[in-house]
Amino acid sequence: MPVPTAAVLAELVRAPAALTVPGDVLVGAACRADEAFRVAGSGARPGWPARPARTVGLAASSVCLYWAGMALNDYADRELDRVERPERPLPSGRASAGFALGLATGLTAAGLALAGATGGRPALRTALPLAGVVWAYDLALKNTPAGPLAMAAARGLDVLLGATATTTAAAAGGGKARAGMRGALAVGAHTFATTALSRGEVTGAHRSVPALALGVTGAVTAVLVAGPAAPTSPAAPTSPAGAAAAGPARLTSPARLAGLAYAAGYAATVGTAQVQAVREPTAGRIRGAVGGGILGLIPLQAALIARSGAPVAAAAVMASYPLSRLLARRVSPT
Repeated sequence: MPVPTAAVLAELVRAPAALTVPGDVLVGAACRADEAFRVAGSGARPGWPARPARTVGLAASSVCLYWAGMALNDYADRELDRVERPERPLPSGRASAGFALGLATGLTAAGLALAGATGGRPALRTALPLAGVVWAYDLALKNTPAGPLAMAAARGLDVLLGATATTTAAAAGGGKARAGMRGALAVGAHTFATTALSRGEVTGAHRSVPALALGVTGAVTAVLVAGPAAPTSPAAPTSPAGAAAAGPARLTSPARLAGLAYAAGYAATVGTAQVQAVREPTAGRIRGAVGGGILGLIPLQAALIARSGAPVAAAAVMASYPLSRLLARRVSPT
């Protein structure tokens, strides 16, 4: 069998969908920096990311692990795809099963190496279980009731991987346990709903499945609109004036407005397709809702980053959305 072309490789790893991945790391880094600010209870919001090179390295690690999961998915589903998706690289004969497995193995090794090289032991402590969940999902859990939970755990761990990128004195203190968790929960909930929905891409689904996904989207949007919580550190000011200074008022108007705009974009991008799937839960509508859910991660990530006080970083993440939509028309993200 000839060596797969670049186009086949892009299809095998769902290359365009990787644009939704670096935002996970940025969400984790932003949430951790914001947590450090809240624990300190005073001063201006920290410059973020504190270590850009580390953040970029962990984002690259995350992309490698994502691509590994996509290649491994096609390896694991090669027999099923002969029936349901014969146009994919393996059943169509454009790539071999051995090549897909080798690619997944190599990308996993690269992802772990990048995590260790750029983030050290803290990053590896998150990257190793992340890689384990990816392999467990593709090889064993995908078609079980635990499948959506496993995928949600993978994206949540991806956010927590980003939380290891920002290391400040405050972040190493009381906020360490909480850093990145709110972002991980939001991204994980969205991923759970999208993964559950994806099971009906070929055959369609009962109306209750897209309805559940729509409910999750509404709940996540409500959290985004509600804005950041008040400080929880015992060291935070307790007087009314101090609490006001350390709480949501510290989130500048540009950041707050940007967060609301991205939250609205998330609800529109994801919710509209899910409403259509509720009305007509056919395979085509479900695929559209799943595709919208994958690309909808970008405005979700941007909203989480903005509400953590980093509107410029949020805008950088959101800038990838038009390109993602364009590339998704050429290479399916599902």
